[in-house]
Amino acid sequence: MDVGMMMIFSSYGWEDCPDQQVWEEEIRLARLAAESGFDCLWSAEHHFNDYSFVPDNIQLMTYLTALCPGIDVGTAAVILPWHDPLRVAENAAVLDLLSKGRLRFGMGRGLARREFAAFRMSMDESRERFDEAAPMIIEALRTGFIEGNGRFYRQPRTEIRPRPQHGFDGRIYAVASSEDSVVSAAKLGAHMVMFADRPWEMRLPVIERGRELHRQYHGTEPPTPMLTEFVICGTDDASCEEEARRYQGKFVESNFHHYEFLGEHFATVKGYDSYQQKADLARKAGGLDGAVKGFMQAASWGTPERILRGLEERRRLLGEFELNVSFRFGGTPFEVAERSLGLFAREVLPVLKSWGPARPSMVAA
Repeated sequence: MDVGMMMIFSSYGWEDCPDQQVWEEEIRLARLAAESGFDCLWSAEHHFNDYSFVPDNIQLMTYLTALCPGIDVGTAAVILPWHDPLRVAENAAVLDLLSKGRLRFGMGRGLARREFAAFRMSMDESRERFDEAAPMIIEALRTGFIEGNGRFYRQPRTEIRPRPQHGFDGRIYAVASSEDSVVSAAKLGAHMVMFADRPWEMRLPVIERGRELHRQYHGTEPPTPMLTEFVICGTDDASCEEEARRYQGKFVESNFHHYEFLGEHFATVKGYDSYQQKADLARKAGGLDGAVKGFMQAASWGTPERILRGLEERRRLLGEFELNVSFRFGGTPFEVAERSLGLFAREVLPVLKSWGPARPSMVAA
């Protein structure tokens, strides 16, 4: 199994935590992950708020590819509506050149109304902008030329310099949290990127839909989805459960605050109706408390043995997947994040690496 580490660069949940401390702690964890056998370092793109602040994750990964030369780097994700596709393609080509082909390029369309407002953009356009920009960028990274003649991006055919060196087959990822995003990911031939925010049984139909769409569009077997989650690992299940309720719970709270999940605006924004359904379900399930319960059912926490049992069960349900784990979130003290990473690396990671392909009988029918 391919296992990466996710960095969100958050100060939500910490008291008096300066931005510099946030970045120093995340980069310390990145170095530890690179030294401990993880396959890839990943980071989101977010702006302006303590939920997460990585305004340029390609720039961050350019730094990390030099700091940690033995590990892949990935974007989960570059939010395409906020960028010019030409500049994204150029910057990704530079990073892939410097990293010698170690970039995994992930894209998303964005979800937070406050971020779109700061960029003076309408969320109503996000799906169309993504669906226009993503194929342009992928084609540029594969061929060295970018062009487009859509509603938003009228790009004359232009050569990318430095020329892309390594091809990007198997290295394209797309966030697929909503059903229309699953369709977009399948059309692009991308790995679906999903987050642990609800029981995986609820995700299975959408994952299977994405796999089937990939087969229809491309006539090949789909790439493995990447499942991103937020982990507490320790030597005692009871104390880990307490920590998970506190820190995973605070992270869920930060999600509700940043994305306004209990608001009504998703119902009126084009292409976000599935998030309105999620908001309705959250209210019916008890609001934030219900969401935390569902999150803890989906995410990994506890002793290495408990975490491994949970991942085995997930694999039986979903089939093969890549794993992307975060250890610093929701006010987690650095010593707890460091402990979780170290124990996970010593006792969980080697077992995951030893797993062969899932047998057909393990995959849900």
